[in-house]
Amino acid sequence: MLHFEYKGAARRALAGVLKGCRRMERVEGLEIPQTLEDACHPQHLALLVYDMQIGILRQIEDGEAVTQRVRGVLHAARASGVRTVFVRHVTMPRRLMGAAQLRMWKAWQRRESAAEVFSAFPPGADHVRITPEVEPAADEAVLDKVTMSAFEGTPLDIVLRDCGVTAVAVVGVALEVGVEPTVRHAADLGYVPIVVTDACGAGDPAAGARSFETLRFAGDAMLTDAAGFAEALAGHH
Repeated sequence: MLHFEYKGAARRALAGVLKGCRRMERVEGLEIPQTLEDACHPQHLALLVYDMQIGILRQIEDGEAVTQRVRGVLHAARASGVRTVFVRHVTMPRRLMGAAQLRMWKAWQRRESAAEVFSAFPPGADHVRITPEVEPAADEAVLDKVTMSAFEGTPLDIVLRDCGVTAVAVVGVALEVGVEPTVRHAADLGYVPIVVTDACGAGDPAAGARSFETLRFAGDAMLTDAAGFAEALAGHH
């Protein structure tokens, strides 16, 4: 199955081949992005920063390095005027978790009984905050969620659609837990998902690698690195 990935020498070679050519395909009156630069038009692009929370980054082996690359992506997006939304994971008091949440947290907390589950990410706790290194700006939103997909149970979809967004770049953690489901959901909703691979971290590196392979195989996401993302944005300056 075809997939899109734009990194290093391959990215530069592709740029050379396409230079001077019409990139955006037009079919049935629709514009269909063919390249990363096509999809990264700042007017129609949003950046989604996924679960860059103090308590989650502690569980990511290379959390500091991922944080620095997310900072770089944020800098490039802000410099180009890209709309940016942060999401963070929160948990309800146990009485309001419901059967599905209790079952999931029982597994994650390795409890014998759901009665032993505790609310791990109450909204007001310090470890639930977005890490200060990537503090949201005044014109950027922070949405709370209890699901893995950032689109489920939040106003994210209608916010992006109302702003004319057609492509969503995703960075953050954890790749194998929430980033992959969010990317797949974005594609199902009709967005062009862009995964900035080196600005995504995994709690389990092997599971993270499988997530990347799944996204490559599915073929509806564009995969790039932080440098490639910045170059694609710069192409519109």
